[in-house]
Amino acid sequence: MAFNAAGTLRPAGTNTRRLGSSLLYDYDSTSSTDSDRLHGRTRLAAAEPDDPPHPDFLYPHHHLQSGHSSISSTATSTPMPSRSTSPHPQFYPFDSSFSCTSDSENETPPDFLRNRNLWWRENRRSWWSASRRRRKRDGRILRFLKRWTRRLIRHPLFPSQPITIVLSLILLSIFAICLTLLLIYILNPDKEPLPWRAYCSNPSLTANFDPYPPSEPYPFHRVDASSTKPSPFPPQDLDSLSPTGIFIGVFSVDSSFERRMLVRTTWATHQRSRDGAGEGDDGIGTSRTIVRFILGQPRKDWERRIKLEMETFNDIIILPMSENMNRGKTHTFFSWAAINAWVPPVYSNISVTPPSFSYSNHTASPPALAPHDSPHAWQDQYTAVPQSWVRPDYVVKADDDSFVMLAELEARLRVELHTKPKSSHGRTPEFSSMLRTETTASSHNTTLIHRGLAAQDMSGSNLASPIAPQVVDDPLIYWGYLVTNRLHKFMAGELYALSWSLVDWAAKDPAVKGVTKGAEDKQTAKWMKLHPRSSEIRWVSERCWIYDHPRSGTVYSHGFLYPSEATRIKRSMMSYMDKTFIDALESSQGSNLPSAPAAWAYSTVSTFGVRYVPPLPDLSIRHSVEALVEGSDMSMIREGSPMTPDYAWTHREGRKTRYEGKRVGGTVVVHFIKKNIWYLETALALLDGEEQSEFEKFQSQEIEKALARTPTQSHMTRRAARTQRRLS
Repeated sequence: MAFNAAGTLRPAGTNTRRLGSSLLYDYDSTSSTDSDRLHGRTRLAAAEPDDPPHPDFLYPHHHLQSGHSSISSTATSTPMPSRSTSPHPQFYPFDSSFSCTSDSENETPPDFLRNRNLWWRENRRSWWSASRRRRKRDGRILRFLKRWTRRLIRHPLFPSQPITIVLSLILLSIFAICLTLLLIYILNPDKEPLPWRAYCSNPSLTANFDPYPPSEPYPFHRVDASSTKPSPFPPQDLDSLSPTGIFIGVFSVDSSFERRMLVRTTWATHQRSRDGAGEGDDGIGTSRTIVRFILGQPRKDWERRIKLEMETFNDIIILPMSENMNRGKTHTFFSWAAINAWVPPVYSNISVTPPSFSYSNHTASPPALAPHDSPHAWQDQYTAVPQSWVRPDYVVKADDDSFVMLAELEARLRVELHTKPKSSHGRTPEFSSMLRTETTASSHNTTLIHRGLAAQDMSGSNLASPIAPQVVDDPLIYWGYLVTNRLHKFMAGELYALSWSLVDWAAKDPAVKGVTKGAEDKQTAKWMKLHPRSSEIRWVSERCWIYDHPRSGTVYSHGFLYPSEATRIKRSMMSYMDKTFIDALESSQGSNLPSAPAAWAYSTVSTFGVRYVPPLPDLSIRHSVEALVEGSDMSMIREGSPMTPDYAWTHREGRKTRYEGKRVGGTVVVHFIKKNIWYLETALALLDGEEQSEFEKFQSQEIEKALARTPTQSHMTRRAARTQRRLS
């Protein structure tokens, strides 16, 4: 026999540390007090420090051996509260029913223990309760999702084999693609080809757009179309007007070097682009037209190449922002132009006096010229005292996938600059031969009549002092291809022009700076509505001579168009010049009226939504380019047709016939040229070609022979002569 730690006799060899047995030999609750039990634990722990604590102190048995009672269930001992979750005595709760006494119980607890129910604890408790409710709600949703996911996975139709999983993923991908295409189709406003033939038959009906009509519905006042005659273009006194100053910014990126070279060597410098058709005007009209490329900050790999290109051509502008398209690049460009855009003046060899505006007398030293700048600017550069440059009348934003005929663009902007502003909401403004200005001898006696924005302070620039002309109201012109649908009305982003006053205002107005992110052409249209004189802004649209490349297959595409074909289109559309004509035009511009006839969108070259295919395979380069010309015999050749490509090429129209003997009046912009080969095709179609075709030369020779052979012309000879004069 041996004594245990509490003095109780126990059999020798018995393991008093064994658990799982109903015997308890450590102590007897009937013969000990709480104090003895506590001290007994302490002595036991001190006597056997290497042994682990007895498990009975942590997990008391609920079923004890007969003859022994529970620790807290005897009648002779004070009831013991429930045991604390901690096995250490110092973490027992303070309770008056606890029989174990200590000196610390008589001490006064500190203030931070007495004042437990503080306001921050109450707020924390309510926050905790709200969090518990939120977690409970989130947990309910999570359990719901788990339950239905489990049911879905356990469903017999759910794919479980590798082959069924792959097939399911393929079907899911097809469904996602179809859904995406459906959404694109629903949101795309361009679902039907536009009636471009109607636009060309009477441009005056759709040329001017008023965003604030007083009472009549969009797009124009209801008029009798049969009595409306198309205003001729160009006007007879076009060349008597002073040329317009135009600064064209072509948006590009650092990697588009090849496209920039195509622009430099084609429409930016070609004589037929700058002078016009026929003999041209010796470049006088575009002598004040400047073309520059607009880039954001180039990438690291392209920095050196861009710097070398800038040193070589002097035609690249780097904006202080990262490269982007719809995150403010357009507004940054116009802000830059409001300070740094300059164009050549009207040179001395031009006798026509230009109109005077509030910005006309702001001058600066001429910058370094680009190789494709006007020859007149280069001639002035080599003089002893080059003339100072002035502010442009227009700032044009263009894309590098646009092919621009500079003489055509300048002629149309010149007409608008010299057109009387409408005094009311009329739709056919009268053409003014010229804005008359008066000058005085001294500047202190001159009164500036200007209701627009004040000219900006050009401190830091080499400015000349004003010469004090009487200044008329600055024009407010927003020019381009007007896109109208049920959602938006804006000038298409391939090319649009803002008069100088609008550029200067857009660069300074704080409201405009908050409307710069998003589709840039749509944002620019929003700027016009924020202008303090928005009702006076002229929205001028050119829908006939701005179109997409024939190969693009968009709603804006058709063959390369010339004035001779436009004349034939006008004759064929004369039978439609009634109320039905106007209703159809309105339906094509977003109204709910019946759609325009399909014949109005017919093209001999392209079909909307269909990939372009040449009329015959294995055509030569010249024949394939001629097949892209709208209305040409080459474009209408089909397999089995008696007409051969050689016959169609020989009997084609020459440039003189296609332009009807005029210098301008044809295509202004060809857009959506996504491939460089398309760009070269456009250059060949618009810039190349002979003034007379082989057949026209043959006709001219036959007429000359007939006139030389017989002094008296026969009836057929006179008829041939009249035909030749009409063609000339």
